[in-house]
Amino acid sequence: MIARLRLLFDNFTLILIGVVLLATFFPAHGSGATFFNWLTNFAIALLFFMHGAKLSREAIIAGAMHWRLHLLVFVCTFLMFPLLGWAVKPVLLPLLGMPLYIGVLYLCALPGTVQSAIAFTSIARGNVPAAVCSASASSLIGIVLTPVLLKVLLDADAGTAGTLDAIIHISVQLLLPFAVGHFMRPWIGAWIDKNQKWLKNVDQSSILLVVFTAFSESVIGGLWTAVPIAALINLTIICLVLLALVLLLTTFLARRLGFNHEDEITIVFCGSKKSLATGVPMAQVLFSATAIGPALLPLMIFHQIQLMACAFLANRYAMNHPSARDQEMESIGSL
Repeated sequence: MIARLRLLFDNFTLILIGVVLLATFFPAHGSGATFFNWLTNFAIALLFFMHGAKLSREAIIAGAMHWRLHLLVFVCTFLMFPLLGWAVKPVLLPLLGMPLYIGVLYLCALPGTVQSAIAFTSIARGNVPAAVCSASASSLIGIVLTPVLLKVLLDADAGTAGTLDAIIHISVQLLLPFAVGHFMRPWIGAWIDKNQKWLKNVDQSSILLVVFTAFSESVIGGLWTAVPIAALINLTIICLVLLALVLLLTTFLARRLGFNHEDEITIVFCGSKKSLATGVPMAQVLFSATAIGPALLPLMIFHQIQLMACAFLANRYAMNHPSARDQEMESIGSL
């Protein structure tokens, strides 16, 4: 039983749930909230600095040439996803209520993941250089495009910051450290490449800090009294359906447009995933203290579902890869 749970929920997910419970029963307030806000801002800046130093110029050049693939991933991430969220508003709004529906729209407007999209593409034996470029570009473009999309989709403030102010704030908090880190790659890149495990710890720690700070503010503002259990169950089902639909659409489009097997894998994993690492710190800027909790709940649920589904899908792709089938036929022939 425990082994099966470990397959569904990794250590980070269990810790994340623990942090939400901690913020629920012991929310930071007063001087403690001020301290955590400063610490969180520092951790976010460090996270994006490290990501900037990690991304090599060679990876950018190698992947950037495949413009058709990147265009399709861009369309799936920033056009198909938001249109799906907007189109089903008449269905979702009665099931979730406006605060959680805004969270679903925010989820749909976010950029794709970087680490997990590349990792799953690699496991599935897809086009890894193109995945590196596409996922990284999605993350950077989203810093500017996500606030604009959210403003267009909501057609009102709904607890969000002004679009221009949000873009400036997000650029200073996320894009500037990324650019500085990439500029310093010639001096620190080798050390970063040798310490990937430490970078992962920085990544996860920053997310946990932001979640604790954000949920503390929302709990004090009455988050759990405003979100009933039935709405959370509905939200989980909606995230499942949304991911299944996007996976089917990305696969269909990749095959319909004539991409090869490796490129199809890259399109599926880069075009169907949404970034918790970018979405959580960005929500701090875009949403007010009372709106940030409901805005993050859909993203946190979707994030766990996409990890489980894509892990299964990546293994299926790997087993069905032509080289894997050739090896299987050779082993059968040798019997």
